[in-house]
Amino acid sequence: MTRYDIAILGTGPAGLSAALTAKIRNKNFILLGSKDLSAKLQAAHEIDNYLGLSKVSGSDMASAFTQQMKDMDIEITEEKITAVYAMGDYFALQTDQNTVIEAESVILATGVVAGRPYPGEEQYLGRGVSYCATCDAPLFKGKEVTVIGGSPKEEAEADFLAEVCSKVTYFPLYQETPHFNHAVEVRTEKPVEILGGMKVTSLKTDQNEYPCDAVFILREAQFPGQLVPGLAIEGTAVKVNLQMETNIPGLFAAGDIAGLPYQYIKAAGQGNTAVLSAVNFLAQKKRKAA
Repeated sequence: MTRYDIAILGTGPAGLSAALTAKIRNKNFILLGSKDLSAKLQAAHEIDNYLGLSKVSGSDMASAFTQQMKDMDIEITEEKITAVYAMGDYFALQTDQNTVIEAESVILATGVVAGRPYPGEEQYLGRGVSYCATCDAPLFKGKEVTVIGGSPKEEAEADFLAEVCSKVTYFPLYQETPHFNHAVEVRTEKPVEILGGMKVTSLKTDQNEYPCDAVFILREAQFPGQLVPGLAIEGTAVKVNLQMETNIPGLFAAGDIAGLPYQYIKAAGQGNTAVLSAVNFLAQKKRKAA
């Protein structure tokens, strides 16, 4: 298995800036995210405070970023990371395809996740709450599960669960009508709480309560505290110092995930700082091993 020097999570300005500098510093890295880049960036009508680009639209800025990645021969790997584990001298990144990516260091640049975890979500993580259907479906073979889908992209995972579980109830958090190839019951109610005892027993909505053995929460991105066990959080942001270091050695954070202000130029600068800190971390690690 290839172990990368740096794994960069996110393809907004912070992640792309980090990837650019990692390429220049000749590091073996992987950039994980969407090839369509940040949805938030694409939707921006006009950006006036990005140095060197006057009154640029979000789509034009995204096009410029995409071209620069092509010019520098930087590839984007479209893998969704469901968990990042500090393994001592490296990190293991679990994907939604139940595979593992290894890296010496990690930069979190995934932006902010709207809202907060559901009541009971953190309490029952690993005891009926899951973020990866592909990974955990076999644990609930022949059982009843609920799925909270953050976007139409998550419908494929619910479809897969329907092949394994006796019943799948799906709660879309979006306007489009879900489509499935298997028997999936769709409910348009708002999930409000996850209930249980030793394990999950039901999902409560704003209208009903649904008994179940598991709740699969499929978001575009996870809250930082759920993504990385043991990660220090301040409010909804990852706690970092001026070098973008977190409380976990070798793990860095940049951009909106590191807190206010939510600005593209700030994110790009922090991405550059984070990867330079990662390069320094790797150099120190190599010297200690010599």
